[in-house]
Amino acid sequence: MAIKITDECINCGACEPECPNNAIYEAAENWKFSDGTSLRGSVLLPNGKKFNANEEQEPLDDEIYFIVADKCTECKGFHDEPQCAAVCPVDCCVPDDENEETDEQLEAKKLFLHNE
Repeated sequence: MAIKITDECINCGACEPECPNNAIYEAAENWKFSDGTSLRGSVLLPNGKKFNANEEQEPLDDEIYFIVADKCTECKGFHDEPQCAAVCPVDCCVPDDENEETDEQLEAKKLFLHNE
């Protein structure tokens, strides 16, 4: 499953540079699927959603850092554990029960995001 950031977040920013998929954004920041991935133009995500990867998306939270679940792979294929959770000083990077995925799905998402 993807990782989410809870409202215990202190906005320290330690998690953001650790994400290999650029799935973590500062509060109120617009984001794009193309950020930190090889996705460009019109894309069909593995979950069936269609997006323009170059188009800015609205922030998912305006008070704390947030993780875009469609870009989160729990660091599968990069690290042995989610790096955001490993560096978070207040343990607010936790599994997102609303976005459950198998290890195989997460690895396939990683390959999709990085055209491998």
